[in-house]
Amino acid sequence: MLLAAIPATAFGACLLPLLLQRFGRTAAAVGAATVMAACLALLLPLVPAAFTGHTELARLSWLPAYGLDISLRLDGLGLLFCLLICGIGLLVVLYAAWYLPDSDRLGRFYSILLLFMAAMLGIVLSENLLLLLIFWEITSLSSFLLVAYRSDKYESRIGARMALAVTGGGGLALLAGILLLGHIAGSYELSVILAAGERIHAHALYAPTLILILLGAFTKSAQFPFHFWLPSAMAAPTPVSAYLHSATMVKAGVFLLARLYPALGGSELWFWLVGGTGAATLVYAAAIALFRNDIKGLLAYSTISHLGLITLLFGLDTPLSVVAGIFHIINHAIFKASLFMAAGVIDHECGTRDMRRVNGMFRRMPITATLAIIAAGSMAGVPLLNGFLSKEMFFAETVSYPQLETLTWVLPLFATIAGMLAVAYSSRFVHDVFFNGEPVNLPRQPHEPPRWMRAPIELLVLLCLLVGLFPGWTVGPLLAAAAGATLQAPLPEFALALWHGFNQPLLMSALALAGGIILYALRAPIFAWQAELPPMHPRTAFERFYRLLNTGARWTVATLDNGSLQRYNALLFSFIILLGGWAFFSVPAATIRLAGQPIDEAAVGALLTLLLGTVGATLLYRQRLLAVILVSVVGLVVALTFIRLSAPDLALTQFAVETGTIILLLLVLYYLPAGGAPRSSPARLIRDLLLALLAGGGLSLITLRMLAAPFETISGFYLQQAVPGGGGANVVNVILVDFRGFDTLGEITVLAMVALASHALLDRLILHASPADANGRGWAREAHPLFLSMLMRPLLPISLAVSVYILLRGHNLPGGGFVAGLITSIALVMQYLANGIAVTQPRMPARPTRWLSFGLLLAAGIGVASWPFDRPFLTSAHGPVHLPLIGEIELASAMVFDLGVYVVVVTVVLTVLSGIGGLSLRAHGSAREA
Repeated sequence: MLLAAIPATAFGACLLPLLLQRFGRTAAAVGAATVMAACLALLLPLVPAAFTGHTELARLSWLPAYGLDISLRLDGLGLLFCLLICGIGLLVVLYAAWYLPDSDRLGRFYSILLLFMAAMLGIVLSENLLLLLIFWEITSLSSFLLVAYRSDKYESRIGARMALAVTGGGGLALLAGILLLGHIAGSYELSVILAAGERIHAHALYAPTLILILLGAFTKSAQFPFHFWLPSAMAAPTPVSAYLHSATMVKAGVFLLARLYPALGGSELWFWLVGGTGAATLVYAAAIALFRNDIKGLLAYSTISHLGLITLLFGLDTPLSVVAGIFHIINHAIFKASLFMAAGVIDHECGTRDMRRVNGMFRRMPITATLAIIAAGSMAGVPLLNGFLSKEMFFAETVSYPQLETLTWVLPLFATIAGMLAVAYSSRFVHDVFFNGEPVNLPRQPHEPPRWMRAPIELLVLLCLLVGLFPGWTVGPLLAAAAGATLQAPLPEFALALWHGFNQPLLMSALALAGGIILYALRAPIFAWQAELPPMHPRTAFERFYRLLNTGARWTVATLDNGSLQRYNALLFSFIILLGGWAFFSVPAATIRLAGQPIDEAAVGALLTLLLGTVGATLLYRQRLLAVILVSVVGLVVALTFIRLSAPDLALTQFAVETGTIILLLLVLYYLPAGGAPRSSPARLIRDLLLALLAGGGLSLITLRMLAAPFETISGFYLQQAVPGGGGANVVNVILVDFRGFDTLGEITVLAMVALASHALLDRLILHASPADANGRGWAREAHPLFLSMLMRPLLPISLAVSVYILLRGHNLPGGGFVAGLITSIALVMQYLANGIAVTQPRMPARPTRWLSFGLLLAAGIGVASWPFDRPFLTSAHGPVHLPLIGEIELASAMVFDLGVYVVVVTVVLTVLSGIGGLSLRAHGSAREA
């Protein structure tokens, strides 16, 4: 349970800074830091086992039939990312407290940041791929909120929109890929998938599965050609950029490559797709970074380039290349977090990030400049720093790579060019910002930042030096554990050392350092050539594409959604006819023979009454009151039919629904315009008649064919298991609250959404009632007859008593929470009719929407209560209970679920009724003012 407590703590406490911000900025920062420190504290006891190669698993059954369980795993790879996420997150929290302006209370920022951290922890700790996908999408949503934190700025909004569009699209591809992978492996659990590599490779769906999963990884890690969203995301505050680039978001894609490497790697397709994409991204982004004038823009493209390097290392598909990829993940996180924080300090103190204006900072900010120069040296791969070690491993892998036997020089040359470009853009950052003369028109006078704002940078730069000088002592065990968990095989031999002798990788490093410095020294003609190129900005292309989509969407909505209810129904029924026709003619023809019920006078009378109600309501729809009465006749006949077919629960529900619906319709009739509906043209009438005949007749044929087809019923299972499995003799109610309780929970959730939607629609709406009905008759002067008012008062407690009785007996006799809620609702509606809004409204709950939450919590909470007993969600418990003076009775926990259904149903009707009541009060108030 210690493993499960890590993401639970992160998610459960993500709102803590928002609650603490009333006590000031410091309280919000301390709250966020406490949550991250707590996650680290929960992680530390699990570290020794992970270092030994042990995989810690935790599983909570949720939806096993669909392969979705809340299952977590912690191995060396997960441990590495957890340490990066929580460790760098702590430093970002401290940095943000000093970086963000004093006007920002920080509560909202830290809460979103904690949600982001929790989602990343969920990704790296997920054992189930479907669960991983859920956390994957949460990172996209939370990063959208972080990038758009300064929503008053256009750059923030478009950057957030672009990031969400690209990563969200990649998430859809990843969803499809994971579903295919689970289908091939027979499970969504990583323990099964990682052991099924040979079966996955041999399957016919391997190629599409790999492509779809790689699309998800490449979009998340900003690989070419999906790289363009990341530079635009630099509109986020610098603490977000530091966190996003170093330990979260963009690292999720390369984490997925590492996590699924044993299952998907090891094929030629993997080499060309992963290695090719990584190589293209590595060089292209490095070249673009050299020409960026914005400090964060340069660092953003350098991140893309280094992510390409990591992707290329995984694509090279050798054990040592995987080790090098994991090592560079560690090194990149350390130096890139420090570089972004240093860039934020410069922006904070100078008021700009333009390297054409920010010059000569070494004399004005010597400590910050020294720290940034060391971090930039690590990014460039300068000896004695951590970036040099992983770059050496990369060079060594390109030299000894066995796949390109005839072109052994291609990869080393490619790697050397990439190294030269990295040195060149690192040199530009160091020279232009900290030297290069005097600053130009800075908005502020630069100076060293506050001590605690610089402290995170100092710690990260110290790590750059320690890892560079003592790699085996600082990161050796962690690297071995993470690489072993990635490979799922014994580690290859490798040595973390500063000196490996004079060899080809050392020569490549020397050439990269010298060539990069020369390239930057000769930058003038290169920059002049680049300035003559046509401007290409990915954000511009995205905005044009977005506007095109927006225009197309507006045209589609204007064409289809023109406000005509007749057109909506025509389109709906046309689609139903097409779909039904395809379903009907796609199966072999068969003779329809049904064993029908015997015909008697009651059946004939019910059929004639049903025809009278349906035809009459259709023909007399202009006479509204009569049409409502005829519609109620249809509902009554349907309820009587349920009784005839021995379905008392359905009949009781139908009676209650019809009664409540008719009363609400009568209330709404008051606000309909006095004029009747316009008459349709003969052509439209013919169209509507044909659609009605085709839709009704077609669905009747499909229903008859379905009923005539052979089938196996599962009713026997429910009949046998209702008492022993659900603790109730009423099979229908046991199905609703136990066997299919998840469906019912979804249905009452939809009801709650309907209530909220009706509240939003009716709140503050003003409608002026017509002085007469559609036939010109005036409304009665006595709106609330005394006889009706006196009759309803004693009926209210009687109705409530009946509803409680129906609720309590529902598990064994016809009834239940839904029917009881409807009976209570009808009693309350009748109070409105009898006594009026002004009398009844003050006696009702002031804010009925709160009860929606209470009802949903009751229904969902009793389902969650089964988890501590190692039972699936919504598993019920039942058994005999002895009560004083009453004796022994059978109780089931599903009754609490039924009570939640009851509360939601009553609250939904009350919310609608409250909206209609407010509508009436506002209408009369406006009439008096007029």
